[in-house]
Amino acid sequence: MMKDTYSVWIFAGEASGDIYGARLAEELRKMLPPEKLRIAGMGGHLMKDAGVEIMVDSTELGVVGLIEVFENIGTFVRIFQNLKNRAIKERPDAVILIDYPGFNLRFAKQMYKNKIPVIWYISPQVWAWGKGRIPKLAKYCAKMMVIFPFEPETYKNTSLDTEFVGHPLVNIVHKRKSPDMKQDPDLVLLLPGSRFNEINRLFVPMLETAVELHRRHPNLRFAVSAPRKAIYERTNEILRKFCEVRKDEKLPEVKIYSGETARFLQEAATGLAASGTITVESAIAGLPLVVVYRLNPITYWLGRMLVKIPFFTMVNLIAKKRVFEEFLQEDVNAMTLSGAMEKILPGGSRRAEVEKDIAGVVEALSPGSADASRKAAEAVMQKVRSFSS
Repeated sequence: MMKDTYSVWIFAGEASGDIYGARLAEELRKMLPPEKLRIAGMGGHLMKDAGVEIMVDSTELGVVGLIEVFENIGTFVRIFQNLKNRAIKERPDAVILIDYPGFNLRFAKQMYKNKIPVIWYISPQVWAWGKGRIPKLAKYCAKMMVIFPFEPETYKNTSLDTEFVGHPLVNIVHKRKSPDMKQDPDLVLLLPGSRFNEINRLFVPMLETAVELHRRHPNLRFAVSAPRKAIYERTNEILRKFCEVRKDEKLPEVKIYSGETARFLQEAATGLAASGTITVESAIAGLPLVVVYRLNPITYWLGRMLVKIPFFTMVNLIAKKRVFEEFLQEDVNAMTLSGAMEKILPGGSRRAEVEKDIAGVVEALSPGSADASRKAAEAVMQKVRSFSS
């Protein structure tokens, strides 16, 4: 006999996962009221605002890179054991794991051992490295929902039920666009990241790039978008020290804003961003970017050995060409970046080409007319109901 009440857990270990988990929860809630569907899990403030009962705040896990993870191993182990024991005790109808494979793949294994169904939403980047994880994912998971059009091919030689649901950001970004907002051709958006180690490595080179760009184009102004209060405070601290050191120079106008990324993706004409989900979000919003990243040298060295892909920016991987210029490690410097940025300023030599290419990327991310989050929620409930039938 089919159940009429369900319990679903959603695990998101990163800021991007919190966005997708929140939208998934909202769509699940439209399908079943709280008395029929309990949604709990690990996430951030967006999932909490969407009505998810937060068991673990995912900001506790907000580190990136192999060295950084090792330094925080005690926190990971404590959270992992607590959630595993709770799952075994409460036995949810399904656990939905959003990306974050270092933690989630181990958790999937434990759920499989204890006969708790796992649905994976947003595939780990096994097509880039760690292909040995594909058989494990196929074994531990009942379903894989992917958001990039090339990903179903990854699992074609397994029995894993894999579905391309589209990218949830397409609908999120389009819905929040304001028809009254006009693009400012002189505004450059700086997006130094959502983690402290990203900010610490990238924000100063971004500010140096702003100085050089302003020297060449004095009309330019710069906005910095900080995703949350702690990042806002850290970027302000770095900017203050930067200005103190260069107090005798003519510096550009740089203003830092908290929680206004959506506004500036629409208002700015050009951007300089840390690699990550924000690059896809920017493409959907129609904002040309230059993309940068710096890692711990050991992490970077290991990555060079393990990762075999032509680009590190997802927009470029989808397009199978260099749409956004991308720079790593020592190439993240003012002279290199300012030269690349000039080409995508309004009237720049690559501007029209980039705008055309990102339009093609957005089309590839949104199959059909269905909201990707809605499609994912429908797939989840279809699978969850099949477990109890």
